[in-house]
Amino acid sequence: MLAEGVLAGLDPEQRAVAEAVQGPVCVLAGAGTGKTRAITHRIAYAVLTGVVAPQRVLAVTFTNRAAGELRARLHRLGAPGVQARTFHAAALRQLSYFWPRVVGGEPPKIIESKIGLVADAARACRLAFGRSELRDIAAEIEWAKVTQHRPEDYAGAVATAARKLPADVADVARIYTMYETLRRERNLLDFEGMLELTVAVLTEHREVAAQVREQYRYFVVDEFQDVNPLQKLLLDAWLGDRDDLCVVGDPNQTIYSFTGASPSYLLGFTREHPDAKVVKLVRDYRSTPQVVALANGVIGQATGGAAGRRVLELVAQRPDGPEPVFAEYDDEVAEADDVARRARKLIEEGVPAREIAILYRINAQSEAYESALAAAGVPYVLRGAERFFERPEVREAVIRLRGAARAGADAETDGTGLIATVRHVLSGAGFTDRPPEGTGAVRSRWESLAALAQLAEDIAADDPSAGLPEFVAELEERAAAQHAPPLEGVTLASLHAAKGLEWDAVFLVGLVEGTLPIVYAETPDQIEEERRLLYVGITRAREHVTLSWALSRSPGGSRRRRPSRFLYGLAPMTTTPTPARAERAQRRTTRGPQPCRVCGRPLTAAIERKLGRCEDCPAQLNEELLVALKEWRAKVAAEQRIPAYVVFTDATLQAIAERSPETLEDLAAIPGVGKVKLDRYAKPVLALCTGATPN
Repeated sequence: MLAEGVLAGLDPEQRAVAEAVQGPVCVLAGAGTGKTRAITHRIAYAVLTGVVAPQRVLAVTFTNRAAGELRARLHRLGAPGVQARTFHAAALRQLSYFWPRVVGGEPPKIIESKIGLVADAARACRLAFGRSELRDIAAEIEWAKVTQHRPEDYAGAVATAARKLPADVADVARIYTMYETLRRERNLLDFEGMLELTVAVLTEHREVAAQVREQYRYFVVDEFQDVNPLQKLLLDAWLGDRDDLCVVGDPNQTIYSFTGASPSYLLGFTREHPDAKVVKLVRDYRSTPQVVALANGVIGQATGGAAGRRVLELVAQRPDGPEPVFAEYDDEVAEADDVARRARKLIEEGVPAREIAILYRINAQSEAYESALAAAGVPYVLRGAERFFERPEVREAVIRLRGAARAGADAETDGTGLIATVRHVLSGAGFTDRPPEGTGAVRSRWESLAALAQLAEDIAADDPSAGLPEFVAELEERAAAQHAPPLEGVTLASLHAAKGLEWDAVFLVGLVEGTLPIVYAETPDQIEEERRLLYVGITRAREHVTLSWALSRSPGGSRRRRPSRFLYGLAPMTTTPTPARAERAQRRTTRGPQPCRVCGRPLTAAIERKLGRCEDCPAQLNEELLVALKEWRAKVAAEQRIPAYVVFTDATLQAIAERSPETLEDLAAIPGVGKVKLDRYAKPVLALCTGATPN
């Protein structure tokens, strides 16, 4: 590709970035403005015009997936050979290479998770904590290390930063001290220590620094608003006294300050590099004008915090779309039920389930939405922290597929094609056409394998001639980039986990004071970071965005909650209830929470409301009916190619088996059996309950 061809199709601001090929450059890039396009074209243009050789470029990203995407784009642009890595991957590569020369001996083992070592340190200090507390203490140690605070000055740093701790500050400091002692005794190295050691090697060994700086002369750092002090130290060590550095970031998307990240490096770039060229990317190609206007309205009200002093106002480039929806509910159950209904309606209107997301502030909010989506017959995917290609079942499946490809398994499928081949290989790892009942580890394993099977279908649709070797090559490329195949279902994710992703439709739920902003956000900086979280959530949406809140936690509870302050001036604070909602509110006003049908205690837990009783209260269960219901559900799920829980959850089937409803009204009174389920399944379920054979 000719150099001028690389510039074709860029908007004026993106072109300005691409042509600024020398010296310090700061790109302030808003959400959806094509920052990856701008920086990849900049690197390619510099390579094709002879400004820099590709092997002299180091592009630093924050995820392996982003690094893989950069490499793939640069290859297509005619600039292969550029190194694109995360801070940790680049540091590990350099440390491993120079270790025999500058240190010698057995290199330390890298630990990917601190929790085990933190647990050992706590026991050595004679302190007892649960796994969640240990996880929080591990996060505190990470924060201390990236912000360069040692155990002896940890307590003072915590007080200065006004951090909320999972335990007494003195206990955390003791565990931190013991953690470092055990780590050194066992010759272990955590990710922060790896960066520190790389900086030390570059600082103390001039010949190593000279070799690294000879190798890498041209730097690009993405998501610069998320750089922490330790990463900045490493970047400075790489740079030395040079200034061929391009940084890209969005101060409005600074949401990781609690981990030690600081937007000050992005916002202060021109102070450190007075001759830097600054380019703003504000043309939003992702979202409709209605979504963009809402995002601008939220971030435009910023009143404090470091990032709030410089605002990028997005300019929409897409045609008009629907207006944002604001919805107020009496309680969280009603909110979850209606969000599930709206999601189902979008799917019925043609929006793929994988293009819908429900985003919340904390992971504990997901349970109500899992239950509501299952009751509404909507498949969902819970986005967790575990990386897809690191799951044991996925590793096993890839090994099996790789072995089958080497053995020429394509020839053994009698021409049935890639899809049948992959499904046959995956069956050896436990994959079945029929999803398992219930949730938990078994369900999670099946969903992982189902995602691989779905990916085979997608590849076969794009390229009917593709065989198993091509499929395995695609898997290995995706694994290197941590590019997981999409699962078919509505995504449930926290706002933090949603950063960097996008969907056609986004539901932002639980927008009440105490949740967003979170209750422990007290300082102006902390409050403004919570505002930016909402901004990030809004800018994930391409077309549809719904913002909702509930005035009470539980049905019949006191309606004392207030909508998030971030919605003031943007949303009506009251809404006109639909007839169904008004009827539901009236029932709750007159009756209060649903009582246990055994002991009469008010029921608040989702599973108890479905059963109609306390979990520990005795009930008459028709076990034969429950078995028959599960067999019928499995058959329906297989015929419709949907997860079993989408038909009815285990809790709903148990409630049916306990109550043995004989009429449509009896069945409709069971929580989890809504209008959609009645229309689809009432006849066969009632037939089973009365001892007949369902049609």
